[in-house]
Amino acid sequence: MHPSQVLFPGAQQPVSLPVCDHYAGSEKLMRKSMALQQELGALFDITFDCEDGAAAGNEAAHAELVAALIAGPDNGHRRIGARVHDVGSPYFEQDVALICGGAARELAFLMLPKPEGLADVQRALASISRASQAAGRADLPVHVLIETHGALADAWKIAALPQVQSLSFGVMDFVSAHYGAIPGSAMRSPGQFDHPLVRRAKLEIAAACHAHGKVPSHNVTTDIKNPAAVAADAGRAAQEFGYTRMWSIHPDQIRPIVQAMSPSTEEAELAAQILLKAQSVQWGPIQHLGNLHDRASYRYYWSILQRAHATGVELPPPAADWFAAGASLSTKP
Repeated sequence: MHPSQVLFPGAQQPVSLPVCDHYAGSEKLMRKSMALQQELGALFDITFDCEDGAAAGNEAAHAELVAALIAGPDNGHRRIGARVHDVGSPYFEQDVALICGGAARELAFLMLPKPEGLADVQRALASISRASQAAGRADLPVHVLIETHGALADAWKIAALPQVQSLSFGVMDFVSAHYGAIPGSAMRSPGQFDHPLVRRAKLEIAAACHAHGKVPSHNVTTDIKNPAAVAADAGRAAQEFGYTRMWSIHPDQIRPIVQAMSPSTEEAELAAQILLKAQSVQWGPIQHLGNLHDRASYRYYWSILQRAHATGVELPPPAADWFAAGASLSTKP
């Protein structure tokens, strides 16, 4: 049997997504990011931005462009989503209608910014579901940006919603919402990892996601000219805070994020060895290198193996066969 069937019997598997979510707002940058995804493969997602990408007065045309690009032939991997305006904006319903109407079947997800809490998310989901179902898509995933006090307070309830795949942390809006009580240095490193209120927010979002099998996505690194800084931020986000995905705002940030959040070759090889040995004894307990393993550790190593495959880490042939049928990513909540 396939590991996902054995290790999660009768239960919904945790969502697995590419470790990098790259944002692009202008037509030039959107097309450039699509070309890069074609070159590198589906190692990263792309989010086309309607909230900050559309010029004033050009909101409808921008949403139509986003839909056309996502539905077009250059979206070969079907891993492009879109950030719409917030649910309180006069452009929210327009964004949803135009993007779902033009590209619901090819759309990877919609990103919802600035909800004030659970009620805003539920209201947005109802609108998104109506528009996507009318366009022939009944299961359109939604990602939610946690950047307000109310959304953070409701993070566990938001993560529990079946249609929600991922929660992202918006550090700059979150810090700004404290009106100077948190210093501006907490919007970047090392302050973003050290200030107690920001640490609390990051940990709460990660814990809520993992409790419900969803993906916590870390905020941007604003230093776009320093690949080492983004790599360091991605490493701390993953190792200290449990984030398994991170935003990119410049093409040069994609590779450092993917590398920092990918399992090493050695980790992937160990995971494959343990799981293949477990499979050989019908998933009963085993010993490997002097350590006992059972289904609890198998679930951990299967997650490692999924991320390794999704980020392009080479796997030994028997383990690679598990992904040959396209089962590498469980993207449904």
